[in-house]
Amino acid sequence: MIPLSIIIVSFNTKEITRKCLLSLKKNFDKYPLEHEIIVVDNNSKDGTVDLLNELEKKSLGNLHIFLNNKNFGFGKGNNIGLKKSHGKYVLYLNSDAIVTDIDFRDLINLMETHKNIGALTVKVVLPSGEIDPASHRGFPTLWRSFTYFSGLERIFFNVPFLNQLFGGYHLVNFNLNNIHEIDVPTGAFLFTKREIVDKFGGFDQDYFAYGEDIEMAFQIKALGYKIVYYPLWKVLHLKSVSGLKKKSNNIIRKRTNDYFYDSMKIFYDKHYSKNHNRLFNKLVYLAIDAKKGLNK
Repeated sequence: MIPLSIIIVSFNTKEITRKCLLSLKKNFDKYPLEHEIIVVDNNSKDGTVDLLNELEKKSLGNLHIFLNNKNFGFGKGNNIGLKKSHGKYVLYLNSDAIVTDIDFRDLINLMETHKNIGALTVKVVLPSGEIDPASHRGFPTLWRSFTYFSGLERIFFNVPFLNQLFGGYHLVNFNLNNIHEIDVPTGAFLFTKREIVDKFGGFDQDYFAYGEDIEMAFQIKALGYKIVYYPLWKVLHLKSVSGLKKKSNNIIRKRTNDYFYDSMKIFYDKHYSKNHNRLFNKLVYLAIDAKKGLNK
């Protein structure tokens, strides 16, 4: 078993995937560590496959490619990659994440030293320099979801005490320069141990796209482990290259929008619906559908 497997799911992100893979090569030239890179392509039609074959032959000897004959989604794609990988530690990495300065030996040492840490993420920053809010979240309880979507989190963002009450969706009361525990990292950079993921089988394939990272975090914490935000290192997340904000294809945008909001229903149904009666749950689902309609 090697120390680290990096699993990337690609789907029509040729040039971004190129940048991602070449950034990894430079990173490991700087911080040597035995590793493998597993790329699972979800039937890309933009030349990604040709690119991957080229890089596998010429540049990245530890790159292994697995091609799907259809788009199986993010969770199933990652699970295919997990089955093909051999690392003691696993990094789930988006194809639009650029890693240039992370010593993975430090991440491994942290988790070896602190056995109660089940997963971690580094500081995930957007091109604007701001932190990716999806990388630093609380579980989306009804209260947290309400305060976020109603705008209360934004209003009280910088108000001590009140930001803890109204900002739990993104845990806005925490200092982003300090190491601390969080509920949910982003699937764009999710570092964990294989033996932990094996306990619940990887990503929940009920989610096609979006929500898988929240579900995995819930499963990790249900086993009694902590999830840590570790800002000593950072990664650039270009974000939404093939996702919700890509507007070049209205059909794809609508489908992606549906995946995004339907994942909310799936998570609520799995973990919160049992605490409420049928009428209340129906109102929650109607509220999610209304929000989905407004975002089209």
